[in-house]
Amino acid sequence: MPTGETGLGIAPANRISLAAINTWVDQVQYAASTLRSLMNSLIAQGWQGIEFWNRERGHYSDRVLRAIANGYVAPPTDFTAARLERCDFNTLRQTYISLTAKEIQASGLPINQAYLDQALRSQIEHLPSQYLNLSHQRDAFLELVRLWFGLDEWEGVIAKLLPDPIDAIVEPASLDVALIRFVQQALPSYTGYPHQREALLRLVQRWHQLDTRETTILALKQGSFPASDLTALDSALIAFVQRLPRLYQGKGEQRNALVEGFRLWQHLDSRPDALVALGVNPDVFSGATPKLAEIANSTAQTDRALLDFVQRIPAIYTTADHQRDALIHLIQLWRNLPTQAQTIQSLFDDLRRLETARRDSPDVPLPPIPVLLSDRTPDWTPETVQLHTPILPNGSFTWADATWGGIYLPENQRVVDAIAHMAELAQLARDCLSRPLSIVCWYCPADAVLPINPMFNHRHALGDAIVLYCDGLTGNQLYWFLNPWWTGGLGHFPDYPYLCYIDARYDRVRWRSLS
Repeated sequence: MPTGETGLGIAPANRISLAAINTWVDQVQYAASTLRSLMNSLIAQGWQGIEFWNRERGHYSDRVLRAIANGYVAPPTDFTAARLERCDFNTLRQTYISLTAKEIQASGLPINQAYLDQALRSQIEHLPSQYLNLSHQRDAFLELVRLWFGLDEWEGVIAKLLPDPIDAIVEPASLDVALIRFVQQALPSYTGYPHQREALLRLVQRWHQLDTRETTILALKQGSFPASDLTALDSALIAFVQRLPRLYQGKGEQRNALVEGFRLWQHLDSRPDALVALGVNPDVFSGATPKLAEIANSTAQTDRALLDFVQRIPAIYTTADHQRDALIHLIQLWRNLPTQAQTIQSLFDDLRRLETARRDSPDVPLPPIPVLLSDRTPDWTPETVQLHTPILPNGSFTWADATWGGIYLPENQRVVDAIAHMAELAQLARDCLSRPLSIVCWYCPADAVLPINPMFNHRHALGDAIVLYCDGLTGNQLYWFLNPWWTGGLGHFPDYPYLCYIDARYDRVRWRSLS
């Protein structure tokens, strides 16, 4: 190619000109489209799923590789596929098998993946009944349909599922019903074609918010998916707790809810024990001849201690099961709901509202409260970057923030553009938070040695990942605030409790246990 790089054997065909495939990126794009067209033609010829895929090795069969080596010319009506030139089968097979083996070894995946189809069936058959209309669940179902039919955009998925695509906007419930129906029908019609398998894998990956395809395959092997993961409710729990000081009116049932939540949080056996821990003498309320003045003083002291405890919860919440149970029980009593199951359902309703709340909506989560307060150019290029200037006009983040003070300057325009896009998203988070964010790590080359987060070095090398902190807030508080609406990658570090990770990928990915 003109750049001196070697292409992938993609040549002009149909309406695709030489200029359209003359770069490495174009070659990759049209190679994917051309191979998809080839696979569709093989299916139309009557090939069965088992003929495409070597399940014991987790890669394409020799018969498919031979079909690729023989070359392919797409039908004249296929404007997305180019011409695939012939190549030597033995060289193609040797290269492909070698690379596949290295990838499997590097990712820790089992060589024999014959288990995968059954594991996918077992994992997915229960998902329709667990669907709670959360955005990442809907995205997972949409991705399944998109890959199943070989579509490029979700707009095509909606048009496929609904007679009138406007219904998906006017009545979201109609889209959910259609998605659930399709998932229920997909498993019985699964025949093992590679695109079907990838669609099922993508569904599981998006549903559980896993980082990669390889992580998903390994999780399916280990069966490491929780039956009911209540950690998804943490953002809703903290959002509710942060509103309690404003909602509290000193009513008896409200006070009782807070006392019970405090009691369970502290592992106390009785209400009197909880009052003692709050610094209140319980005998004042149970004496034979109660004095109204003493009761009023003790009640006021109880309220102050309870509200002080409530205000500290977002910073001291460690996601321990007993803490989560205490908050769920507190909300159950506060909302006067008869069962824990109904309370959990109400919290999922809260979470759905948090995911779609506008910034001026009463449903938007309140910014976390800190425990302790303690002339630019029109277009940036690698040559015009100025460390002391904001990346965005009147923005909060400078090029010094993005480049470790200039240690790692962007190498090309793609990195510059990625940093600028990430700055827009980080600025939105900072504005919603209404507090400054401090950058620990932003752009750096892939071979840079970082003290944290080695798994995501590739995103830092792209320029669209940030490790940050906010004075006075924990990483957990930042995570819970961002989790409902942040559409890219989001994580936090148990070993570094004040750090939070964000990136600008298009997939919603969450992690809580890396160090």
